[in-house]
Amino acid sequence: MSGLLYALGIVLILIGVSISIALHELGHLIPAKKFGVKVTHYMVGFGPTLFSRRRGETEYGIKALPLGGFIAMPGMYPPTYATHATVEQAHGASDASGIVTAAVEGTEDSESEPTAPRRRRARLFERTMADARDYSNQSIEPGEEHRTFYALSVPKRLAVMFGGPVVNLLLGILILGIMLLGVGVPTLSTTVANVSECAVPAKEMAERAPDEQDRCLPGDQATPAAEVGITPGDRIVSIDGTPMETWDDVSAEIRGLADERVDIVIERDGEEMTIPVTIIAAERPVYTAEGELQRDDSGELVTESVGFFGVGPDREYRPIPVTEFPGQIGSALGNTFTALVTLPVKLVDIVQVATTDRGRDPEGIMGMVGVGRVAGEIVSTGQIDVTGKVVTGLGLLGSLNLFLFAFNMIPLLPLDGGHIAVALYEGARRRINLARGRGVIGPFDTARLLPLTYVVVGLMLCMTVLLVYVDIVKPVVLFQ
Repeated sequence: MSGLLYALGIVLILIGVSISIALHELGHLIPAKKFGVKVTHYMVGFGPTLFSRRRGETEYGIKALPLGGFIAMPGMYPPTYATHATVEQAHGASDASGIVTAAVEGTEDSESEPTAPRRRRARLFERTMADARDYSNQSIEPGEEHRTFYALSVPKRLAVMFGGPVVNLLLGILILGIMLLGVGVPTLSTTVANVSECAVPAKEMAERAPDEQDRCLPGDQATPAAEVGITPGDRIVSIDGTPMETWDDVSAEIRGLADERVDIVIERDGEEMTIPVTIIAAERPVYTAEGELQRDDSGELVTESVGFFGVGPDREYRPIPVTEFPGQIGSALGNTFTALVTLPVKLVDIVQVATTDRGRDPEGIMGMVGVGRVAGEIVSTGQIDVTGKVVTGLGLLGSLNLFLFAFNMIPLLPLDGGHIAVALYEGARRRINLARGRGVIGPFDTARLLPLTYVVVGLMLCMTVLLVYVDIVKPVVLFQ
């Protein structure tokens, strides 16, 4: 059964990621089609095609590797004659479509396609750039130049390229909203989950053998809760007349009542009852701000004498107030961009994990294999209840969508942020040259950035392979 649940977790996260990718690409597809761009392919995943169907001029399909997706639009790499269109050749056109139309007409009027002075390049990249332009524009029929990506105005190109990341942003906010506002966050309640049978000083407990630390020994003092018959499921309503709303209230109140006799009101099976009880003084360990046991210079546990009752809290899930939700989203986005900025450092850590005996950081980065393994672990573990599994799974998927948004906004091709940066540069250059009445106003030649694009793609592939290897050999383990 555990194996089946593990597999179910992997399947669920794959479905969630695939839906996120599909919606991301829809964020590109819908505005592109609205603006009249010819979209030839809409694909979820990479690699071999598992399923596809053509509707109109677009082929829709699913590929084998759920590592991303794409839509194919002609004109991602503009032809040379368009990129070298000047103010003089545009015949007064100032928008992208008019400039492209003027460039096409100018080409048709001339015996041969105008060429720009060649720059000295490695022949490999010259051929590669020419091939990229040819491949990008091969589906353009005569008269369809205005339906290419490069013929869009800068605002429309920005809308197309922003569409995908914005969908991931909204999807991440929606998923986290369901988690935080719908299901809630784990909170220690005033309901008793367990009752300690005896109260043993912290230092004495630390000196006991491991097999004696989870049971009472002859001579141990009984806890007040055990003496008065408190049982799991009882809800603490008030202590010494003070209403208890949270477990922090209970803990704070008890700690200040050492050696005092008070009335505790509990609710059991829907009925309230008052129980007189004497709170004992007990030596309890002191914890640091990070939640670790505090020790003195000699390594001894630091303790303090506080009131002790002998009960542990149950956990419940409480939705956060709506007013706190924007702050939670802001914090999540801040953490996401912080993780993105520190990505190079974390990749260095991953290299050290892969090449040395260094252990894996549970807070470090993971690839899709690691995400799948974590999802399987969440679903199959018996250490958290169903609600906890839902909350953890939603948090994982929501955070993943926020990361996809942030990662795609990196201003490097082939990421969406790279196309956004190119569009902004092209728009600024066009405005300046139009104002001066001279200079190139055609679309920017993105093929010139192919060498850098190949470097980025190579780094992304290396990162993917490295994470797959580490996720398999030294996986992140949430539950021991």
